[in-house]
Amino acid sequence: MLELALRHRFPGPGGFLLDADFASPTPGVTAVFGPSGCGKSTLLQAVAGLLRPDAGRVALDGEVLLDTAAGIAVPAEKRRCGVVFQDARLFPHLSVRTNLLYGLRRSPRGLPGPGLEEVVDLLGIAPLLPRRPAALSGGERQRVALGRALLSRPRLLLLDEPLAALDAPRRAEVLPYLARVRDRFRLPMLLVTHALDEVDRLADHLVLMEAGRVLAAGTVEALSARTDLPLLAGRRDAGVVLACAVLDHDAARGLTRLGFPGGELRVPLRDEPVGTALRVRVRARDVSVATEEPRGLSVQNALPAELEAIEPAAPHEAMLRLRVGGAVLLARVTGDAVARLGLRPGVKVWALVKSVAFAGTPNPPAAG
Repeated sequence: MLELALRHRFPGPGGFLLDADFASPTPGVTAVFGPSGCGKSTLLQAVAGLLRPDAGRVALDGEVLLDTAAGIAVPAEKRRCGVVFQDARLFPHLSVRTNLLYGLRRSPRGLPGPGLEEVVDLLGIAPLLPRRPAALSGGERQRVALGRALLSRPRLLLLDEPLAALDAPRRAEVLPYLARVRDRFRLPMLLVTHALDEVDRLADHLVLMEAGRVLAAGTVEALSARTDLPLLAGRRDAGVVLACAVLDHDAARGLTRLGFPGGELRVPLRDEPVGTALRVRVRARDVSVATEEPRGLSVQNALPAELEAIEPAAPHEAMLRLRVGGAVLLARVTGDAVARLGLRPGVKVWALVKSVAFAGTPNPPAAG
């Protein structure tokens, strides 16, 4: 368990108060999500020991790293936190190999962990070893920075918006490697981000922050289904995250059938074997409703549901909370549709799911 309770005030006319308290399970990935300036990076720096807060406590799996009341403050170099920053922070005068070996030299003597060859293979950076950072793309630099952090053999990996400075193609390049690290090493990871696709792809646990405070914390699936959190539900790409499993493939029709706690979804044909666990985001804008069982539609997924709640959304829009078996879907509809269909909590409807967004792509191949 990672336990944090931090309070810190930055003085001055633009002073900022961080007052955050949460606990998240380990191992696994906890994403700290929120708008720029909400205190996410400050929180991570306090965990790493790079910032001494006014008051607080940090503990990892029962070991106290910081307790200001008890006078405990483990130095940053002894906390065994591997940190990957937004700007990589590689040594410009060293080759990629030497940058990686620097991380290995920082690892405690005799401690088991990944070696240089394993990390290089995992991150696909063998061709980069003789180069210097200036000759790398942004995505390559971040992969090297991740490798250096891993070679320090951390007990906690801290990722401070590692993809924020990258363009879309480079983000798509690096994201699967972060997933590979998560799956291979099962390290506790604290990811600071303001990108929902990173949350969907990587996170097990989600912490929502705004103006220095924690608004909510819980599983990604649970928080994505809440309509009382404007930080998520107010976005145009708002929607629920569903944990699914591949049930079967119908190559002749070009479809894959996914099972989830509320039933089944049919999606365009996938490559994953039967039984593979997948996570999908069903965006509220991609769900519509019908008051009668629909017929003659191109939409593949029509699911019986109960309307649990109607919440106001953007002007002239409403967010519907739909109970589908053991799961919840959200649907963004117009206010006119609510009135015209006579929608109210408790009525039976059909949820029409037009498309789903898969949380990432299969992991990239290892370098050969």
